[in-house]
Amino acid sequence: MSSLYNENDYRWIKELMLYPETLFRNLHDMEDTSRVTVPDDPIEKVIFQDRAKQAIRKIAQNKGHMLMVGKPGTGKSMLANMFRHLLDQSLGDYIRPKDSIAAYPGKDYNHVRFAYADPERLEAYIDGVREQIESARNSVEDFSLEGQIAPVKKAKKVLLWAAVISAAAGVLLPQAFILTGICGIGAIFMFIQENNGRVQEKIQREAQGGKSINLKHIADMVPEVLYDPRKETNLMVHVSEPSSTNMKGGFRHDPYQSGNLHTPVHKRTYLGAHAKAPIIYIDELKTLVRTRYMASLLEIMQNKEYILEGGRNTGSGAADRSENCLKADNIIIACCNHDTLQHLQEEGDGAFLSRIEDKGKIIQMEGAVPETAEHVRQVAQYVKQEICNLEKEFQAAWGEVMEKEGHEGVRRRSEQIFGRKLPGDYTLTVREFSRTAVAEIVKELRCRSADRKLSCMLRPINGIIKTAEFDAIVENAPLVEPRHIRKALKDHLSLEGAVSKDIIEHRKDLKKYITSMTDSIGYVVSLAVIHSGASGRMFGQPLPIHCQITAGGSDIITAPGKTGDIAKAAAQNVRASIKRVLRKVGAPYAGYEMHIEYIQVHGGVEGDSASVAMDVGLISDYIQQPVNQKYGITGSLTGEIILAVGGVTEKVRSIMDTDLTMEGACIPWQNKYDIEPLLVNMEYEYIQRDEVPAIRIFRTEGKEDPFDICFCKTKYNAYKILMGLSREEVEARMMERSSRDFAFVKQMARRKQDRQAPELNKG
Repeated sequence: MSSLYNENDYRWIKELMLYPETLFRNLHDMEDTSRVTVPDDPIEKVIFQDRAKQAIRKIAQNKGHMLMVGKPGTGKSMLANMFRHLLDQSLGDYIRPKDSIAAYPGKDYNHVRFAYADPERLEAYIDGVREQIESARNSVEDFSLEGQIAPVKKAKKVLLWAAVISAAAGVLLPQAFILTGICGIGAIFMFIQENNGRVQEKIQREAQGGKSINLKHIADMVPEVLYDPRKETNLMVHVSEPSSTNMKGGFRHDPYQSGNLHTPVHKRTYLGAHAKAPIIYIDELKTLVRTRYMASLLEIMQNKEYILEGGRNTGSGAADRSENCLKADNIIIACCNHDTLQHLQEEGDGAFLSRIEDKGKIIQMEGAVPETAEHVRQVAQYVKQEICNLEKEFQAAWGEVMEKEGHEGVRRRSEQIFGRKLPGDYTLTVREFSRTAVAEIVKELRCRSADRKLSCMLRPINGIIKTAEFDAIVENAPLVEPRHIRKALKDHLSLEGAVSKDIIEHRKDLKKYITSMTDSIGYVVSLAVIHSGASGRMFGQPLPIHCQITAGGSDIITAPGKTGDIAKAAAQNVRASIKRVLRKVGAPYAGYEMHIEYIQVHGGVEGDSASVAMDVGLISDYIQQPVNQKYGITGSLTGEIILAVGGVTEKVRSIMDTDLTMEGACIPWQNKYDIEPLLVNMEYEYIQRDEVPAIRIFRTEGKEDPFDICFCKTKYNAYKILMGLSREEVEARMMERSSRDFAFVKQMARRKQDRQAPELNKG
């Protein structure tokens, strides 16, 4: 039989082994990151997003809107901040607001008017008004009733003199005593009146509070400054959850609404982002949809002004509104994921997207970029940037200790933190990354993507870089090395990674138990993967499968459990592939019931990457040939061809742990480039399993613990690796089994007819 592989195929596999050399050649100008420079342009600090950076510069030139669509961690927030920085340096003096916004009383208690004025002139005007009010409050004359008291005082004196004179005259004329009594009573009455006047005067003076009067009704008419550009200089405001109150503004609640204590509406007014910020950054556009603010935003983007209205249904502020409009000529920067973009396309026939494109652009963030020399250089730059950021964090946290106590004080205090003795020459200073460590970061980005690309989800990488730094510092290593990166990767597991790790630990024992208890007929180790939505990382894991095929049953295939639609379709495809082989070799078809069991997979299975494993398991059971349990397999089966699947790098990496006792894996030929990152910082060699090319990776130093990765084009290549049988041998044994089953089915049918014949004759 002619080989499916030619000389070019073997040469391509050998060329894969040149990848580490190519990677290090792309890093040839550095022995470590000390020679890497960080660009001064802040936008160039964002790596991999060249298309987005070019778009941002054009949008900044035209002061347009911008919507960035992409996965979390690809740099959307960083680019938004860089956009603000770029505008601030270039056009900040022109687009930054120059006028203050003042609120005046409106036509009644529920209305307010707004005015834009020069900050200094407005401040001088308001200060002048307040000085006049204060002067009026304190310039009142002393309160006095002396004018009213003086006549009473004179009358009192006259009556007293009259009483004295009449009393003297009474000695000669007794009738004069009557006048004395009347004058005395009158004098007493006048004395009482004088005292009442003095009391009233004292009460009024005390009530004035130090020669002042209450001018609240006049003070309430003074304008209120709601925005002063000299104090609020931020060019961009960050809105995490857009709503009417934080975007437009509103009116505060006034608990004192009776008597003369109520607060005027213009003093209860506050402004939102539209009136105060030239640039509004909406971090997650999904919140805009959830809070139902989209309609208001569309209207404001169209009209560039809005009326401020009360936001409450009841209470003070519900009926408040402005008589004139507030200006709102904002630049909108928004970020969202792809699921939100789909909703925006349906919302109002894409009205928001239309307004963005009218004065700006929708930017598609890169999820992965090709691994080129430039992108590898950018990875080194990114690592250097994180080292610089960590150095600043060290200075902020330990700078004062370093200044007062030196390195010895830092070491002593660090020993208390870590709970162990640190090296005597321990210093809390950042370590540069060696070239091999940078290559390990590139390797990790390759493992998180496919098709020879680097993942652009960099936020999870930050923690790995910092953890590797801390490990190198505690170890007091001169440089961060690949071992520090690998250790950091084990420490930084997402929720899905922790679950995957637990599953792998469980399946180590499960696989050993199955291998020891069975003859390995119908059992095959497939490879699965779990995707982490947070980090973008994939976590591979072994997936044991047991297959059975029985003659004479219903001609169906069953895969019980939580099996997705794609996995069910893959099982049907496997059944069709087996029937096709039987027809091809001319074997009689007896009808078969095929059963596939994903062993202890309680969370369900989806995808077609296990279809070739199902086929191997069914054929193994059909021809009663054991499967090598020390090899895993993945691939999508179409007829007899194995097609590419996703997550191959992580799938293979998951079974390379020596504790799992696996010795190799069969992967689709089209996934050959996904093996390149596994060769970085490892020993390896080219081998051949019969006609199937393979790469042998040595998992421990000294070329120990070999692990063979075989590149299969068809399922017959997998049969040869896993069952040791050639295509001719498999087809011959399938023909033999089919003939036996067909004869058995015919014999059973004949017996059934023989049993039914006497009953028919008797009837």
